[in-house]
Amino acid sequence: MKRPLVHPIDRNTSDAAAEMADFYEETLGFTPNSLFTMMHRPRIAKAFLEMNQAVMENQGRVTSALKRLIAYLSSMTAGCRYCEAHAIRAAERYGSEEDKMYHIWEYKTYPAFTQAERAAFDLAIAASSIPNAVNDTIAQNIRKHWDKGEIVEIMGVIALFGYLNRWNDSMGTQLEEPAAEDGKKYLSKNNWSRGKHQY
Repeated sequence: MKRPLVHPIDRNTSDAAAEMADFYEETLGFTPNSLFTMMHRPRIAKAFLEMNQAVMENQGRVTSALKRLIAYLSSMTAGCRYCEAHAIRAAERYGSEEDKMYHIWEYKTYPAFTQAERAAFDLAIAASSIPNAVNDTIAQNIRKHWDKGEIVEIMGVIALFGYLNRWNDSMGTQLEEPAAEDGKKYLSKNNWSRGKHQY
């Protein structure tokens, strides 16, 4: 794309935009251009922020770090370079081990990953595929390792990033430099690039 479908607004446009920007400064170290694009319709941005907070809240075993790795695999499966970089940056900021971030695509065999994590990652990839690839085998395996509430949390992350993947790839959202740096650092061996998200 030669330019984003819609350019983001300035963070100083309104008090609501500034308030939302402050939340993301804490989580990512910057506010995503995607949120400022949503702010053309503030109610959409507000609803998204509420959903994001509810989904990414740490309730226990589905840790903040694990949620971000699930988000990465979901985004990689969907092909959204923007969200891949955001998810891996957030994984680092929320305490994911470097070893796991560097070897996330080897999760089925790499010894750093648990069987419970593997089940969650299998679900993330299957649920993010088109057509959807969740089947009885994946369902039975995830139930072995996670309870109902935890499965809802995991699916919440996958569904949230399904929205973000569609939003950012269609908008051609410009990737911010801090996320691009983490994309290069952790994902370059998987041929990650900014793709359409640079101008």
